[in-house]
Amino acid sequence: MGDPRVRSFPADRNAQGLRFAIVVARFNHPISVRLLRGATEALEERGARSDDIEVAWVPGAFEIPQAARALAETGRYDAILTLGSVIRGGTPHFDYVCIGVTDGVREVMRDTGCPVAFGVLTTDDIDQALDRAGGKEGNKGAEIALAAVEMARLLRAVGQPAPAAGPAQ
Repeated sequence: MGDPRVRSFPADRNAQGLRFAIVVARFNHPISVRLLRGATEALEERGARSDDIEVAWVPGAFEIPQAARALAETGRYDAILTLGSVIRGGTPHFDYVCIGVTDGVREVMRDTGCPVAFGVLTTDDIDQALDRAGGKEGNKGAEIALAAVEMARLLRAVGQPAPAAGPAQ
């Protein structure tokens, strides 16, 4: 893949030996549980041990960035996954929440250097959310798990040091 004359960093989706934190919004819980199942199954299928996956539940999508930042700043994780859903209602609240969580997650990546995979669904209705959480559109939780693995491996390959070991547990 690519020009053999230049250095290339091929996709590596081997999760073995990597540590992950998953931030999950409780709001729209039936959707979140499906996304979480998809993410953890995908990580384990790629070699992650269940002991290397930690889950932090937060009230809603808007709280995801704060938890993601706190987890990223510990240095214990190779990547953070964010999961939840925001479903459009009849007020502008949808837009404010979507912008807040998107901007917040982006800032965590920028400020900490830790890969943060964005798995917050933004849909018009519950049916669209269900379709993307294990329904006919697949499971976005699984998709972002693979993105998290790939980004963690890429950052290691380009020379970003592995996170410092956190406190013993």
